[in-house]
Amino acid sequence: MNIPDLLARLTIEEKAALLSGRSAWETAPVDRLGIPSATLTDGPHGLRMQDPAAERFSFDVSLPATCFPTASALGSSWDTALLARVGEALGDESRAADVAVLLGPGVNIKRSPLCGRNFEYLSEDPVVSGILGAALVRGVQSRGVGASVKHFAANNQETDRMRVSAQVDERTLREIYLAAFEHVVTTAKPWTVMAAYNKVNGVHAAQHPWLLTEVLRDEWGFDGVVVSDWGAVCDPVAAVAAGLDLEMPTTNGTSAARLVEAVQAGRLEQAALDRAVTRMLELLDRSAQAGPAEAVDFDRHHALARLAAAESAVLLKNEDAILPLDPEAGPSVAVIGEFARTPRFQGAGSSLVNAVRVDNALDALTEAAGEHLHLTFSPGFTLSGEEDEALLTEAVSAAEEADVAVVFLGLPEGEETEGTDREHIGLPDVQLRLLEAVARANRNTVVVLANGGVVETANWDHHAKAVLEGWLGGQAGGGAIADLLLGRVNPSGKLAETIPLRLQDTPSHLDFPGAEGVVSYGERLYVGYRYYDARDMAVAYPFGHGLSYTAFAYSDLHTTVEGEGEDAVVRLRLTLANTGSVTGKEVVQVYVGDPICSVDRPVRELKAFTKIELAPGEAAPVEFELRARDLSFFHPVHGRWVLESGDFELSVGSSSRDLRLTATVTVEAPPLARPLALESSVGDWLDDPEGGPLLMEAVRTMEGSGIAHDPEILRMVEALPLNRLIAMGGGRLDTTEIDRFLGGRTAGHGA
Repeated sequence: MNIPDLLARLTIEEKAALLSGRSAWETAPVDRLGIPSATLTDGPHGLRMQDPAAERFSFDVSLPATCFPTASALGSSWDTALLARVGEALGDESRAADVAVLLGPGVNIKRSPLCGRNFEYLSEDPVVSGILGAALVRGVQSRGVGASVKHFAANNQETDRMRVSAQVDERTLREIYLAAFEHVVTTAKPWTVMAAYNKVNGVHAAQHPWLLTEVLRDEWGFDGVVVSDWGAVCDPVAAVAAGLDLEMPTTNGTSAARLVEAVQAGRLEQAALDRAVTRMLELLDRSAQAGPAEAVDFDRHHALARLAAAESAVLLKNEDAILPLDPEAGPSVAVIGEFARTPRFQGAGSSLVNAVRVDNALDALTEAAGEHLHLTFSPGFTLSGEEDEALLTEAVSAAEEADVAVVFLGLPEGEETEGTDREHIGLPDVQLRLLEAVARANRNTVVVLANGGVVETANWDHHAKAVLEGWLGGQAGGGAIADLLLGRVNPSGKLAETIPLRLQDTPSHLDFPGAEGVVSYGERLYVGYRYYDARDMAVAYPFGHGLSYTAFAYSDLHTTVEGEGEDAVVRLRLTLANTGSVTGKEVVQVYVGDPICSVDRPVRELKAFTKIELAPGEAAPVEFELRARDLSFFHPVHGRWVLESGDFELSVGSSSRDLRLTATVTVEAPPLARPLALESSVGDWLDDPEGGPLLMEAVRTMEGSGIAHDPEILRMVEALPLNRLIAMGGGRLDTTEIDRFLGGRTAGHGA
């Protein structure tokens, strides 16, 4: 496209029309200038494209597509190469359906386990969410299809999601809730970013100038299209002025008319309209350059979905090495639980995929059993959740006769869905009753879980020797579970979110989901493991945890520091060895702590990770490079990222609470001068190398004051704003030099 030429030829009415949808999923074309429409459609973990032949809209009526594991599963893979491959497959299927933009991935932080949409999000940690989200984006966009990173920003609940205002201080926003978006935008260059439904500090995200323009575009350099979540725009004029480009879905011309009227009345600058139109034309041009699509190989994608599900499952517990089951040993296995036969493999809502095929674990186990493995099946419970004594009795009888009982448990269909938050994190009572009865009948009990968000385990996992968290494993999840149980695949998933002992222990418990249209993020930075570590609180299973059928040894940690300040680089090198008897993968995790700092910081924070495969007896070097940003915090006063000189504690290990190696490094940085004003405290002034001596000289000459000579009085007034001290002095404090100093600093800053 010759975009400048098109922009000059478009009428104001046509420009306005380009900024809202023609239909539910298509942008508006301009036929007279050859500007086409483009299709955007749902799809964080699979293409959900409305069937054109359908008579009415329904999440259940969509074209067949591959349903990959949901983000809660993929996040637990900690595998960037795998997520890139999944992204490529999503891009291929989107391209074949003539889709220009796939609406995903979701990189919102799992603030509370109750969020009904947590199955669509990757982690409680922004490093995991950002790195894996970027891998998905790169994969999708390598196929000529745009990704849409969502939901920007602080979209962490479904309750009152269209109106609720997330009240979050800037440091918490920057370090926790914006950080994943920042990483994706700056490293993967997504074509679009989706503005969320909710408000952020009182302003709707879809018309938030600070979010959409100052941060997203001016600071991060985003050059793509900002699209609204469907129905998120309240005021289209305010939205375009703030930096929104595309309102979806259609408003049947209403929003376009309001934009035209606002420009003509001078309430919206023509330049703002043109900027948005230019970005829309650039998006259409990008999509048009993708070329013809190839036929989709659904068999290959199904195999990839099976691999992804296996890589994402987390072995939480494995007493007496009960897993893997050995088919050659000829055990009898009682498979119990309706989920083994009728799998729950995805969540509900706009991400619902019409899967091309669905495997179940029972069939996969039966197919793999061969001559020696003897299987029986008992449903144990109904999916309706009603008690059925006959099913319970049958399951217990089967467990008594078997060498091992494998019990499939999980959350019911519809309990995790867009639009509604969960009320608790427990498994259904009927399932817990079944597990307890089976465990009494057979001490060799294994539990396999199917759930999107975490479930409470502490009240039942003592009944099981092994617990395998399968998440919502997508259409091939059943086959993946069979592979894991039988040892065809060695589990390598790690928890991307903490499993608490109880819901009441979670950091946002008292503030979630808020009331009267407001939710306070009162826990601040202390989300997930950051909170539990700061409180030194016991958890069921920690962030980063996941067992294997082999063992890994960490050794020989070496660190070096180069440069200082913003140029500082910390390099880590260690050796990882597989000391077990089977090939396996380990996720090596690097955490950083800053024990002495001018602001409060978490005990440790994840800053890097990598997943490595090793054969039995094999050892390999592992290297990491940390930059200044990895050691910095966002300073609420200076309004920027700050690195302070001092010692940093580096920890490397297999989980946030299984840290195998530690080292302390010293990093130098220029001293930070705190901004001073008359409203600053006396203590802040005294801490300043220039302002401190000026203030002390002034109080020494202050008639009748004991501040300069009595340490106790000085301590009492350190918290007092300087202007209050001046007022209390009744004109006795000479501020001539202080005023001159402030004037010089202001002039220097302005220059």
